[in-house]
Amino acid sequence: MVNAAGLRRRTAALLEAHPPATTAPVDFLRARFDAGLAWVHFPEGLGGLGVSRSLQAVVDAELAAAGAPENDPRRIGIGLGMAAPTILTYGTEEQKRRYLRPLWVGEEVWCQLFSEPGAGSDLAALGTRAVREGDDWVVNGQKVWTSSAHSARWAILIARTDPDVPKHRGITYFLCDMTDPGVEVRPLRQITGEAEFNEVFLTDVRIPDSRRLGGIGDGWRVARTTLDNERVAIGGMRLPREGGMIGPLARTWRERPELRTHDLHQRLLTLWVEAEVARLTGERLRQQLAAGQPGPEGAGMKLAFARLHQEISGLEVELRGEEGLLYDDWTLRRPELVDFTGRDAGYRYLRAKGNSIEGGTSEILLNIIAERVLGLPAEPRTDKDVAWKDLAR
Repeated sequence: MVNAAGLRRRTAALLEAHPPATTAPVDFLRARFDAGLAWVHFPEGLGGLGVSRSLQAVVDAELAAAGAPENDPRRIGIGLGMAAPTILTYGTEEQKRRYLRPLWVGEEVWCQLFSEPGAGSDLAALGTRAVREGDDWVVNGQKVWTSSAHSARWAILIARTDPDVPKHRGITYFLCDMTDPGVEVRPLRQITGEAEFNEVFLTDVRIPDSRRLGGIGDGWRVARTTLDNERVAIGGMRLPREGGMIGPLARTWRERPELRTHDLHQRLLTLWVEAEVARLTGERLRQQLAAGQPGPEGAGMKLAFARLHQEISGLEVELRGEEGLLYDDWTLRRPELVDFTGRDAGYRYLRAKGNSIEGGTSEILLNIIAERVLGLPAEPRTDKDVAWKDLAR
């Protein structure tokens, strides 16, 4: 079994063979993956060494000290946080070897084709259809709120393959090539003026059965793995103290004493403590992940993340007074990532409104916490045993 000392030796060998100062970033990242130092808890041959997830910090520290390039995790977050763990869990060996390396290196960006106009919070009610034709599936439907669809090469997609069974049982999970004929991406302009989200229309898109992930009709179980990982990825990001949204607010407070009032001070202290509690809770969650797969606890972290972002950004605008109402640029842009701390207070306030919707609405997350964490009785369901085709829509 490789220990911390062994990982340091492996990292030193990588740096000696591929000096960051003279090696192209993409070549260094490929070599890092092949050395098993990408995500050390993954199996050998797939970017890892099959050791504890907690040992990743050893590798990261050594590479950071050497000035090694990163794979820009914010830009490829959907691939890293959602597609990769799902492919690792349910993919064939051929699928794992085809998709994981370019995903981690950042050569191929991923997006998520789950939500639909009529199936957002009730995701299992989705209506996008996939019909088998020989060795292919022909997909027709519409997806919405798709981050990064305009820059993605691949998508994780769930579609209905059997309308004659209850909604959770007739779904299948696919890997969709976003460059295939019939895939149309349209921007969704948000309240910020940007269009990081998209609508995606699928018209007679042919997906080979070799790009199915998991069994036919087993897509909901596969999708739950994705969703559990998504909530951890969103709510459990590693941050330093005063990292994230609380940082700009705290800096403004220190640098602008003329804006301070007693009431604002008390509210800032409360939010600062809550942000620190959330940060430390996220650290504990990551430590728990080292021992196994993510569970429903990630829903609590994502819920806290959304609430804190909205309350902190609201207080920042209020603290700044009239200047907090200013906005830097309404130009329609299609960014590849969300930059909460690189823009002004107005952007943070507006963009944070989406946090309670994206990655699972806060209302649905409360249900998940109640039923799957606290063990409370589930709400009465009238559609549990009704075929999808017979549901009222």
